Amino acid sequence: MNNKWWHERIFYQIYPRSFKDTNGDGVGDIPGIISKLPYLKSLNVGAIWISPLYASPNFDNGYDISDYKAIHPEYGTMEDMERLLAEAKKLDIKIIMDLVINHTSFQHDWFLKSKDPKSEYHNYYFWRKGKISKKGKKLPPNNWQSMFTGPAWTYEPSNDMWYLHLFTREQPDLNYENPKVLEEVKSILRFWLDKGVAGFRCDVINLISKTSLKDGKKRVYKTGKEHYLNAPGCHLILKELNDEILEPYAAYTVGETMDITIDAAKDYLDGELTQVFAFDQVQVDYFLLPTFKRKYKPHRMVNALKKWQLKIPWNTVFYENHDLPRSVSRFGSKKYYKESVTALLASVLFLRGTPYIYQGQEIGMTNVDFGGIENIEDVSSRNVYNLLRKFKVPRKLAWRFVNNFTRDHGRSPVQWNDKKHAGFTTGKPWLMVNPNYTEINVEAQEIDQDSVLHHYRKMATLRQKTKAFKNGDLEFKKTHRDILAFTRTDDLNEYLVVINLASKARTHKLNLDGEVLYSNYQEFSDKAKKLRPFEVQIIKRLD
Repeated sequence: MNNKWWHERIFYQIYPRSFKDTNGDGVGDIPGIISKLPYLKSLNVGAIWISPLYASPNFDNGYDISDYKAIHPEYGTMEDMERLLAEAKKLDIKIIMDLVINHTSFQHDWFLKSKDPKSEYHNYYFWRKGKISKKGKKLPPNNWQSMFTGPAWTYEPSNDMWYLHLFTREQPDLNYENPKVLEEVKSILRFWLDKGVAGFRCDVINLISKTSLKDGKKRVYKTGKEHYLNAPGCHLILKELNDEILEPYAAYTVGETMDITIDAAKDYLDGELTQVFAFDQVQVDYFLLPTFKRKYKPHRMVNALKKWQLKIPWNTVFYENHDLPRSVSRFGSKKYYKESVTALLASVLFLRGTPYIYQGQEIGMTNVDFGGIENIEDVSSRNVYNLLRKFKVPRKLAWRFVNNFTRDHGRSPVQWNDKKHAGFTTGKPWLMVNPNYTEINVEAQEIDQDSVLHHYRKMATLRQKTKAFKNGDLEFKKTHRDILAFTRTDDLNEYLVVINLASKARTHKLNLDGEVLYSNYQEFSDKAKKLRPFEVQIIKRLD
């Protein structure tokens, strides 16, 4: 394999709104990120993905962009951003930006001008005449659904037309049938690459091309997806961006790809994107939709991880991001809290691929008891709650459904210490801080030599100093279905990684002879034929 820098590094995602506030307004900012760069370096982080920092009215917390070449004032200035890039470079930390090009904000200048049918910007978006019902009611052009509930079209009285938005009505979709739109995107890429960013995480990138605007097959969710999911035009767009901009800059790209299959992923990885995010492993507790949960079964996680490891040469490996609840609250255990957090971290760090750690995951941050919908900021959660109430679902049950998946679980402020607001801000936090910050926080875990943070550092250091763990071959070992067991090998050495993902002891027939490099239990016997709940053993084979 021809190794590139992203094969060697641990990535860390920052959701800037919740990372670190330095001016007391309750919102994280760029100076806050700069202040924590030494901490990130101590985590062996070699690259940071930062969620949107662009100018935005914040209807969807920055994923509704009003100016791609400006910094949102709450986060700081362009000078702050340039300083962040410079300071990160001194520490040999790469920065990748979030690239949101399926849609803009409805307050973007392009969209405001596009309302005029005679404007050169009119075809930057999907403007269409609607339908009229037999009773004379205005209806949208087709039956597509928004990802956030309701129709994917909104009526605009000023021009008597409807515009398409696969997400909120404040996020109108761009029309790539208009070549000018792609030229605008190229300009955005050049702007940030010239400033020194190393690449982009591409938001919902496999939705950007629409094959037609015909009615879709009626579904409970995503009606219309056959007309926009993985459309042929998407590949043409990405290939052009890669050939003209990204490859000449040697830029890295990773695509958020909804409902992706292995075969579809291979198409995107063929000269279009560097990597993709696939979500099988974080959907093992879904029942049809994120709203509805089924009991978590560890073997489903093992199978999902194996499937992608065996079919894709170089994966992204992750359990958390800004759209997901905390992994330990989904796949871990309260009784075996530390063991389950470290078991999940071990699978991220030692499987083959690029590991992505989400802010707070390194200290085992958990889901938040928000108490009710009134404490939720996430627009999609509020929309689903309102829809459930519209269908007469009782309040308590509607809240229970929403609490299963609300994105705010992963967006609560980082818990830096046990002081007021967890050291995140001196003001009022934009989102509720998890009350368990007095027990789970960075400062306390820096002191405790047996903390999740110290276990994370041991594993991250082991990964980074061992060639086989960074880019060696991988082979899975047959064992109990709840155990993830595999070897990593280089030219000289073989290492065995054994991870019990279950909350109960599991019997195995593996040979554990060798030098134990890491264990999340203090006592270990290579003769034991049972792995304790969430036990991790990393062993160097001896000749």
